[in-house]
Amino acid sequence: MKLELHIDPSLSETEVIVRAPARTPEVDTLLDRLAAGDAPLLGFREDGAAVPLDLDTVLRFYGENKDVQAQTAEAVYTVRERLYELERRLAGHPFARVSHSEIVNLKRVTSLDLSLTGTIRITLTGGVTVYVSRRYVKKMKEVLGL
Repeated sequence: MKLELHIDPSLSETEVIVRAPARTPEVDTLLDRLAAGDAPLLGFREDGAAVPLDLDTVLRFYGENKDVQAQTAEAVYTVRERLYELERRLAGHPFARVSHSEIVNLKRVTSLDLSLTGTIRITLTGGVTVYVSRRYVKKMKEVLGL
């Protein structure tokens, strides 16, 4: 990828132009990150209060009862983004999709159990256990370098 910066004092606001030979996942990720800007990811408590989430503290994002939840060591928050939107937003961060309904923080993995046939059991900080679905096992092994 080639990057250029042109400073033009005559402009009244910042303008970003993305030029690419084709629309690729890399281009889509770039566009999503530019659109999100530095907007914090908000988690909502049960009382409705919004809390900016520090991605380093999030153990996992998962779908439950048509909502997306963000689990930290301290609490569980509702997130208003869909998992596929989070997956794009988290590109470049140490998160990986492990099933249709779950994304985990790879920095919070404490152990992997590869002895199970067709799946991987992942233990996260605090003893939270998740399973990699059969569809994602190959991709997860690539991400982990196994």
